[in-house]
Amino acid sequence: MDGKELKEITSRDIDFAQWYTDICKKAELIDYSSVKGCMIIRPYGYAIWENIQKELDKRFKETGHQNVYMPMFIPESLLQKEKDHVEGFAPEVAWVTHGGSEELSERLCVRPTSETLFCEHYANIVKSYRDLPKLYNQWCSVVRWEKTTRPFLRSREFLWQEGHTVHATSEEAKEETLKMLNIYADFCEEVLAIPVIKGEKTEKERFAGAEATYTIEALMYNGVALQSGTSHYFGDGFARAFNMKFMDRDNQEKYVYQTSWGVSTRIIGALIMTHSDDHGLVLPPNIAPTKVTIIPIGKNNTEVLDRSYDIAKILKLEGITCSIDDSEKSPGFRFAEAEMRGIPVRIEIGPRDLENNKCILVRRDTLEKLEVSLDNIVEEVIKLLLEIQNSMYLRAKIRRDDMTKSVLTLAEMKALSEKENGFIKAYWCGDRACEDQIKEETGITSRCIPFNGDNQDGKCLVCGKDAKHLVYWGKQY
Repeated sequence: MDGKELKEITSRDIDFAQWYTDICKKAELIDYSSVKGCMIIRPYGYAIWENIQKELDKRFKETGHQNVYMPMFIPESLLQKEKDHVEGFAPEVAWVTHGGSEELSERLCVRPTSETLFCEHYANIVKSYRDLPKLYNQWCSVVRWEKTTRPFLRSREFLWQEGHTVHATSEEAKEETLKMLNIYADFCEEVLAIPVIKGEKTEKERFAGAEATYTIEALMYNGVALQSGTSHYFGDGFARAFNMKFMDRDNQEKYVYQTSWGVSTRIIGALIMTHSDDHGLVLPPNIAPTKVTIIPIGKNNTEVLDRSYDIAKILKLEGITCSIDDSEKSPGFRFAEAEMRGIPVRIEIGPRDLENNKCILVRRDTLEKLEVSLDNIVEEVIKLLLEIQNSMYLRAKIRRDDMTKSVLTLAEMKALSEKENGFIKAYWCGDRACEDQIKEETGITSRCIPFNGDNQDGKCLVCGKDAKHLVYWGKQY
């Protein structure tokens, strides 16, 4: 990659889709594969996913969950056991029909999700109330035969985690469902600096086979919504289909109650589209693989280089991941490369800085330069990383709130959606026909019924009847 290539990023305000692709490629997050619809996640992109995985895995385990691994193949007969579930995934399923040169006696589905495998397993191992709850999670890849693909957002194979739990009562399962949704929301806001709306999906948007689906919805820089994590309450529907029973304390045989929940690599797409700019990737410090990069200035200046390595060593002792770019590239190129990769803080240090016992800190989110004393370098870096994390969240929240509008009629919704993107808050009667009409006339869909919705009386924006819900609507990825 040369200096010209670094600068050639399409402006996000001119062509957001191309800008997004430019970031993914030029920040070396992904490469395209000869397998259509699949992506290669390069080391830097995978390092971000590893940090996401590490932080979420810690939160899962703190709440009693254990990691397991299920096969990637599902026999067709097993998939067919839950009618609504299989119908929901049928268009996206990839099938294995041959093993070597021999045709299989039964087709195998390459997992689009693993509910059926967990159900089969739980039916085998859960016999008594003493076996419950089972709180399992797996990190794996899944395959969904998407027609239109885009790096991280939609690909035919992607990485994710999928939690699957079974409980003795519906109350415990419902509590689990909301607990995991809150873990996702806290992770997005505290680590990724992405503000989210928590709520329930409408019946139309519900996960196949679920009694209730809960979601966290984020708004990207261009005003398009991204479903960033979901948690599903299944009731005992799967339990009845798969005969998942247990002997309860009262010596009565009962069906278990089940949940599932998941977050995928599309959350990296949310990171890019929420925070990044025309200079490249912008990463919140809490998720950045490298929090600080030091760029020594001055060719073959041993003193500058030695001081750079001393600073790096001290920062690493404080748990701050740090790199040094002492390559022979020009300082300008190295600055641009650090900006492209979204490293939160850049330290510039040269011979004159050493003479004055100072250096320059550059924050990636605003590109603001700060002159600080080398005596206080560690304290200043720690303070700046915290400031960057907090201000990135605040800017994203202010932008989301500014792009959230309310309407009372379908005509207002249509006019607003044609003019600009964003969340649109509107009352809805709960009738599927009205929801369908909104999508047909505006092209936007229900994102969620927020938990903290307005409880004031309202009228459905389509039919004018008394509303049951205040709903967030919007265009979606």
